[in-house]
Amino acid sequence: MPLTAEARARLEADAKEIIARYPQSRSALLPLLHLVQSVEGYVSPDGIEFCAEQLGLTTAEVAAVATFYTMYKRRPVGDYHVGVCTNTLCAVMGGDAIFAALKEHPGIGNDETTEDGKITLEHIECNAACDYAPVVMVNWEFFDNMTPEKARQLVDDLRAGRPVSPTRGAPLCTFKQTERVLAGFPDERPGAVAAGGSAGEASLAGLRIAKERGWTAPDPAEFPDTTTAEEEGGAG
Repeated sequence: MPLTAEARARLEADAKEIIARYPQSRSALLPLLHLVQSVEGYVSPDGIEFCAEQLGLTTAEVAAVATFYTMYKRRPVGDYHVGVCTNTLCAVMGGDAIFAALKEHPGIGNDETTEDGKITLEHIECNAACDYAPVVMVNWEFFDNMTPEKARQLVDDLRAGRPVSPTRGAPLCTFKQTERVLAGFPDERPGAVAAGGSAGEASLAGLRIAKERGWTAPDPAEFPDTTTAEEEGGAG
């Protein structure tokens, strides 16, 4: 569906704010693609054309980026993007069973959306949360130590509109709202910023034990600068 005049006007105003942050306008492409997804729910051909126009790029250049990164979607995503890690550790700890259960339970396949538009299911690669395997992410918020039963209940709760809280991190919001935050705009939900970004206990356990045994972080000043002229771009 083509962008409406209202949607384009909103995108143009936000795009100007994003582009102004960068010394070279083309550096704004990644956040602009997230901005498009915050309005459309995916990156449509119209969205690609919009980004190209704003940045003075060709549609081929924009499409090359949009198709390279898996966080940019080529078809509409539901209110909740449910990603099941099926990389090695999560898979052997139960990720494959969780993914199979979620395909069977709402009756959708990989990268498909339920008829009510609530859930899009996708198997995803490592989310750097192996301490908590198997991990499911909903709109990029963590649900740790999952089981097929808990995953089915999670999806049922999301579809029914019941409150759902991630294991750690910020409260859930819709996919489009998440995309606006990823585009670089403030998350204005009360308490969301303070709740996000912290590592969990399992991730910090090794650091805590090391400190208890007397380890301290090395002082960067103790290490000489070994950068060469070539690395700094001073030669050739």
